[in-house]
Amino acid sequence: MSISPQAVREYLLARDAEFQKLASEHNQYEMQLDQITTQPYLNSEDLLLEIELKKRKLRVKDEMEMLISQQRREASRR
Repeated sequence: MSISPQAVREYLLARDAEFQKLASEHNQYEMQLDQITTQPYLNSEDLLLEIELKKRKLRVKDEMEMLISQQRREASRR
């Protein structure tokens, strides 16, 4: 039986310190992006920061997905 990615995510959030750290970083980048994108006007520095934050957020999400995938594989072997 396959375990859903959401169930694995919740499991890792409750038990894995690395995953918790990554989730926290992801949320922090999301909040910073929300602050930037709600501004009526973005200068060039803001635009560069927005791009950098999106890249960081994506990198963290990729790492989280990798951990979820590893956990799902381990759980399916049991």
